[in-house]
Amino acid sequence: MVQRKRAIVERQAIGNGFKRSLRAVAVILILTASGTYLLAQGQTAPSGNQPRPTETGPSSGPQSSAVAGAQQQLYTASGANGAQVNSDSFKGSIVEGKSTGTVIDLSLDDAIQRGLRNNLGIILQGAAQKNANGQRLEELQALLPTVTGAASINVQQVNLAAYGIKFPGVNPIVGPFQVVDFRAYLTQNLLNISALQNYLAAKHNFAAAKLTAQDARDLVVLTVGNSYLLCIADKARVEAVTAELATSKVTLDQAIAAHNAGTSPKLDVLRAQVDYQNEQQTLISAKNQLSKDKLVLARAIGLPLDQEFNLTDRVPYAAFNDIDPQATVDQALKTRKDLAASGEQVKVAEAQKKSAWAYQLPVASFTGDFGDLGQTPGHSHSSYTATGQVTVPVLQIAKTKGQNEVAAAQFEQARAKLGDQAQQVNQDVRDAILDIQAAAKLVEATHSNVELANEALSEAQQRFKAGVSDNLPVSQAQSQTEQANDQYISALYQHNVAKLSLARALGAAQTSYKDYLGGK
Repeated sequence: MVQRKRAIVERQAIGNGFKRSLRAVAVILILTASGTYLLAQGQTAPSGNQPRPTETGPSSGPQSSAVAGAQQQLYTASGANGAQVNSDSFKGSIVEGKSTGTVIDLSLDDAIQRGLRNNLGIILQGAAQKNANGQRLEELQALLPTVTGAASINVQQVNLAAYGIKFPGVNPIVGPFQVVDFRAYLTQNLLNISALQNYLAAKHNFAAAKLTAQDARDLVVLTVGNSYLLCIADKARVEAVTAELATSKVTLDQAIAAHNAGTSPKLDVLRAQVDYQNEQQTLISAKNQLSKDKLVLARAIGLPLDQEFNLTDRVPYAAFNDIDPQATVDQALKTRKDLAASGEQVKVAEAQKKSAWAYQLPVASFTGDFGDLGQTPGHSHSSYTATGQVTVPVLQIAKTKGQNEVAAAQFEQARAKLGDQAQQVNQDVRDAILDIQAAAKLVEATHSNVELANEALSEAQQRFKAGVSDNLPVSQAQSQTEQANDQYISALYQHNVAKLSLARALGAAQTSYKDYLGGK
C-alpha cells in the first residue's frame, strides 16, 4: 500500500513538473515572439512582456537625414536662374529611339516636346518627386495602425536539473514536446504630436517637390529653346557667309579679268584672293559651329547624336510691346513654381520646429496581440495581451533645447531664402525686360547697318568694275558687310532669347513660349 501511494505521488510530481515546464516554455515562446516582432519593426525588445514606449520625437533631431537630404535637393533644384538640378542635368537626356539614317525635319515645337519627355533634368526631378512622396507615406504610417502576423512552432526538450529542479527518483529530462503559436500584433499611436508634425513636414516637402518638377518643365523649355535659337543663328550665319563667299568670288573674278586685261595690278588679284580664302575659312568655321550646336540640341532632347535633322522654324524678328515692369513682377510672384516651392519649404521648416518642441510632450499608444497557442493546432487555445501606455519624457533638457534651437535656425534660414528668392524673381523679370528693350534697339541699328554696308559694297564693286578705283574699298566693304551681318544675326538671337527668358521669369515658358517668341 505504501509503495502504491509513493508511485502515485511520483507520477503527480512528474506531471506537475511537466506542466511547470510547459508554462516556462510558453513564457519563453511569448517573449521570443514579442522580441522577434519588435526587432522586425526596428525596435529593441523590452524587458518582460510590456510593449515598447512609442518614440515621442524624430530619431535624429527635428528632421530625419532623409528629409534633410530631400530638402537640400529641392533647394538646389529650384534655383532662380534655372541652372541647377545640377546645372548640367538640363543639358543631358535619355536617348529616344535610333537614328533613321535619313534627314528629318525638326520644328521648335517638336524639339520642346522631345525635351519634355527625355531631358535628364525632368527625369531626375520626377525621381525626386517620387522620393518625397515615399517619405510622406513613411511618416504617415506612424499615425496609422500597424498590424503584423507571425506563426511559429517550437520543439523542445528541457533538463530540469539545469534549472535546479530536482526530485529524488524523478527523471529531470522533460520532453520532447512542442508548442505552436499563431499570432497577430497591433500597434497604434493614440496621441503623438511630434509624429503628426513630422507627417505635415513630409507632406509640404512633397508639395514642394511637385512644384519644383513643374518648374523644371519651364527650365527645359528655356534650355531647349535657347539651343534651338542658337542653331537658327548658326544657320543664318552660314547662309550669310555663303552669300559673302559668292560676292567675294565675283570680286576675285573681276580682279583676275582686269589684271589679264592689263587694267589692274597683281596686288588687286592677291587682295581679292586673300579675301576669298578668308571667307572660305569663315564658312568652314560657321558650319562646324552649327554642327556642334546641333549636337548640343540633340543631347538636350534625347535625339540620337548620329541623327541628321533640319531646322524648320526660323523665328523671325517680332517686336514686343512695352510692358509694365511692376505689374509683370507681381504676376511672376504669383505664378513662379520655384518660388511657391520655397514657400512650401518654409512650411516644412515650421512643421519641423513644432515637431522638435512636441518631443517633450506625452505620447499615448496602444499595443496588443491575439493568437492561438497550444501543443498542436488541434489542441490549442486563444491567448492575447492588450496594453495602453502613456510615456512622458522626464529628464532630457539638453536634447530638447538643442533640437528646438536647430529647428528654429532652419526655419529662419528657409524664410530668409524665400525672401531672397522673391527678390531674385523680381530681378529675373526686370533683367529680361531690359534685355528685350536693348536687343530690340540692337536689331533696328544692326539691320540699318546691314543695308548701309550692302550699299557701300555695291558702290565699291561698281567703281572697281568701272576702273575708277582699285579693289581695296571693295575688300574693306566686304569686311564691313560681314561684320554687320554677324551683328544683326546676334541681335536677333539675343532678342528672341530675352523674350524666352521673360516667359521663364513669369513661369509661363511651357504654356506661352509661342506667344512670347512671336510677339505679344
